[in-house]
Amino acid sequence: MRARTLVVAALLLVGLCLPARMGVPGWTRVVLADAGSGRVIASGLLRDGEEVVLTWTNSLFGQFVTETLVASSGSLVLTRVTFTDPCDPHEMRAAPAELNDLYHTGGAFSVQGLSRPVTRVVFLVGEIGRPKARVGHRTVDFEAEVGFGGRVLLTAGKPSLYQRLISGFPGVSRWPR
Repeated sequence: MRARTLVVAALLLVGLCLPARMGVPGWTRVVLADAGSGRVIASGLLRDGEEVVLTWTNSLFGQFVTETLVASSGSLVLTRVTFTDPCDPHEMRAAPAELNDLYHTGGAFSVQGLSRPVTRVVFLVGEIGRPKARVGHRTVDFEAEVGFGGRVLLTAGKPSLYQRLISGFPGVSRWPR
């Protein structure tokens, strides 16, 4: 009986320590870190379908930008991009294939129906952009965290079983405020 208990305990320990690439389906671990120092600004787990919303101001055209990424089993998927012009309330709806050109030409537009997986992005913090990310109940102001000229690294991956289990304990939030 004691040997069986030890075997079960050993299997549980191995299962809890599985690498992230063999993670728990239906969940994505998101980490925001200072790219220069490696300091973790925030990290947490998102269920499939939960969103990360990035907002910033385009310094060239002065437009407000909103990018929506949706958690999907270990990655974030860019699904929607909107450029809003404060001087022009009209917004053009565009096809996903037009997005790359629209980023460079300006004008108010909205592109939906995108499906661009993202696992790693570096954001450069400028004087005008004021980039922020809303994840779960928390909004992270990139400039306040890393300062002008700093860089914020966003990574997404599959959480290990251990990370998923510990996120469910009382006092351990899936995404801290």
